[in-house]
Amino acid sequence: MLSPAVAPDGALYVRDDPDALTIPDEGARSRIQAAFHRDALQGVLHLGAREVEVALPPPLAWLRSLGRLFMARLCALPELDALGASAEVPLPPEAELDALAASVPAMRGAEYVSAERLASWWSALHDAYRAALLGRAPSAWLRAQSPVWHAVGRVCFHLAERKGDPPFAFLATFASGVSASGRAQHVPLGRAVAESAELRDRARLDALLEPVRRAAAGSELVRALVDSGELFQPLGWSAAEAHAFLLETRALEAAGVQTRVPDWWAKRARPQVRVTLGGEAKTRLSASSLVDLAVDLEVEGEPLTPDEIASLRAAGSGLTRLRGRWIETDPARLDALLKQWREHKKLLREGVSLHDALRLLAGAQLGDSALGADLVDPAWTRVEAGPWIAETLAALRDPSRLGDVSLGEDLRAELRAYQRLGVRWLWSLTRMGLGACLADDMGLGKTLQVIALLALERRHRAGEAAPPSLIVAPASLLANWRAEIQHFAPGLVAKTAHPSAGRDAPPDDAAELARWHAGVDVVVTSYGAITRSTPMRDAAWNLCVLDEAQAIKNAETKQSRAVKSLKGRGRVALTGTPVENRLGDLWSLFDYLQPGLLGGAKQFGRYAKTLNADAAPEAWAPLRRLVQPYILRRLKSDKRVIADLPDKTEVTAWCPLTRAQVSLYRAEIDALERALVGAEDPTARRGAVLTALMRFKQVCNHPSQRTGDGRYLAKDSGKFGRLREIAEEIAERGEKVLVFTQFQEMTGPLAAHLAEVFGAAGAVLHGATPVKERARLVRVFQEDPSVPFFVLSLKAGGTGLNLTAAQHVVHFDRWWNPAVEDQATDRAYRIGQRRNVLVHRFACRGTLEEKVDELLREKRALAGAVLGAAGGSELALTEMSDRALLDLVSLDLSRALDEG
Repeated sequence: MLSPAVAPDGALYVRDDPDALTIPDEGARSRIQAAFHRDALQGVLHLGAREVEVALPPPLAWLRSLGRLFMARLCALPELDALGASAEVPLPPEAELDALAASVPAMRGAEYVSAERLASWWSALHDAYRAALLGRAPSAWLRAQSPVWHAVGRVCFHLAERKGDPPFAFLATFASGVSASGRAQHVPLGRAVAESAELRDRARLDALLEPVRRAAAGSELVRALVDSGELFQPLGWSAAEAHAFLLETRALEAAGVQTRVPDWWAKRARPQVRVTLGGEAKTRLSASSLVDLAVDLEVEGEPLTPDEIASLRAAGSGLTRLRGRWIETDPARLDALLKQWREHKKLLREGVSLHDALRLLAGAQLGDSALGADLVDPAWTRVEAGPWIAETLAALRDPSRLGDVSLGEDLRAELRAYQRLGVRWLWSLTRMGLGACLADDMGLGKTLQVIALLALERRHRAGEAAPPSLIVAPASLLANWRAEIQHFAPGLVAKTAHPSAGRDAPPDDAAELARWHAGVDVVVTSYGAITRSTPMRDAAWNLCVLDEAQAIKNAETKQSRAVKSLKGRGRVALTGTPVENRLGDLWSLFDYLQPGLLGGAKQFGRYAKTLNADAAPEAWAPLRRLVQPYILRRLKSDKRVIADLPDKTEVTAWCPLTRAQVSLYRAEIDALERALVGAEDPTARRGAVLTALMRFKQVCNHPSQRTGDGRYLAKDSGKFGRLREIAEEIAERGEKVLVFTQFQEMTGPLAAHLAEVFGAAGAVLHGATPVKERARLVRVFQEDPSVPFFVLSLKAGGTGLNLTAAQHVVHFDRWWNPAVEDQATDRAYRIGQRRNVLVHRFACRGTLEEKVDELLREKRALAGAVLGAAGGSELALTEMSDRALLDLVSLDLSRALDEG
């Protein structure tokens, strides 16, 4: 075991001594040995800072007392973070050093210990402290050592309840150090000041009085206590005096004074105006629905009696005893709120609008409201759901609470348990007239759940004259929808309203269109067709279903406005990415699903800015509560949802640059720097940046993509070399791979390269591939074992395809939006996949791609904050400063080049 010793020249060192007492705590023993082996004074600092409670042999315990003394005086320094590593910890008074030297236990060289020797060690402790910081802020380093250091060296104001009169006691203390048990040692502030003055310890006296001076500067209460001298003695306080102090605790903490108050103050009870919404049941909900309103006074959920209300009014503002405990009261504020709510109740005799009710219940202050913002004071108002609306919202948030629905023989599929829940949820919302967003992870069968819903609709309206339901999808998915409907619900009469339908295409006349879809259950059309056709937009529909609803994420486009003008009894949106790029996507989606719920676009924009500035969980909670009933999201990674789907593993495939790529990359950096100097107009600058970013991507892919020479030699691209390595291994295993690129011009060179590796041709799909050819390519890849790879452009092949024959997915270049990449990955990772899926995300080391890869991992939090699941947010690279942008695209040659 380590045994400390002092050399004749006063140097502290440690030696191995098998006879020395051991340290019982094995973890602490290894930490202490490691610290002392680095340096003896680092060991002393470690003992004082970290091992505050560990039982130690006497020599180590004595050294710990020195380390604790250093730490206590370090913590007492004002503005410690500002001082950082340059902090100079004042030497203790000579009397204190003499006492410490006199207490040295039996150890080798104990006779060489003196106050002068301790002073020399004190100087060396500064070096140990600076080495331990490792560039961190002192406060962060202290937190990593022990929580006790948060209190040491600080003045603390204590308030406690007491029996009798006065009912409260106040005492100011100073945490002078750490006790033998590892707790902060508090002494009365008056005694600490007297001792420091007696010892002429100016540094400690400053540490005592500086936070008091700061607190007095901002608090009349503390200033009066200082001026009168009462701060330095125990005091008895009335309820009014205690309340005045409690109201200032936050300001005192900001001034550097700790406060300790009764536990009940943090969650103090208050009498509140209780507003109850939605007690009466309704059969149908919509934006125009009205919800009943009730108002009364309560404390902690229990109504106040007339006598209690009278006693609270008589007591006035402050702290009052009620029902055996202290509560905070403000009768004037309560009476004003109660009067306002009762006046509004009279004004809104028929009830509150559904949207106002839901915003109030969620605590989301956005949108125009008949109820002014001054009515909702969270401290003195509690808005709660009545029995009916509470039960309804709970069921929508948890579909397992909804009643089951019978599909009978109308659906030729065995639904999984989570899919049955999804159908019940869709059925319940559309029956009530509410919009529904089915946001299941890609591959969990959103299409099948909607087909089941349509089959239910047909069954329940049998014999009724009703318009058909409308499905709006990307043009490339129309054939898929028709095939799925025919396969799973052949009883549904479906038509395609699109020019590709040829003679069966709908007429561009309202009357003819009505005859065209008479007797039809489902009409399938594209976003483009809806945008072009006025009769389609003006027609009456049963349900309006949007597939890949992220197509309306931009509220200002002609396409979004056209889709939102559709007239249907109910609205459904299908998307795996409700928040694809930014929070505004969510607003646009709800502007279709439940118009007005999230307020106007400008109002929501202002609200969203407050969330971006404060991403704490509590800031997101109101918005999450507001939208949650309308969004059903399940993830494939959740084994409670689907237990038999294999695993998905995602790895970054790091690629080097070749010499040719390095040369081009450097040229692009120079070109960007010149463009930034000359771009004074913001629009021109954004254009220059976007062009440069695209060129950097092209260089990282292959020099020929940037130069346009058409050669595409494999040796010229690090990515082509990495793709060969991966493809060779896949070929040896007889497996299949999907390769995604955002560039259509790269699909041909990639296919040629892969054909050489596999010794067989694969499939290629991009934006110019005809719709009918897409279906054939998918079928061939899925069914023909001789087709080993499928190269797809990301936008054309990233949605709607079922490609479970592939066990590997390669993202050859990055879209810089995780949600889009995830959609593409899930062409393979979806129901029907029997094998584990390996995803390779290519990125070139030392380049823009490596830095963006790091940023993307940080950008998956936005949808999670709103929906409780991972999502993506595109990077606003064009808005970076010139310096930040050039740093981002800079080339780290030592990492980029592969010299092997």
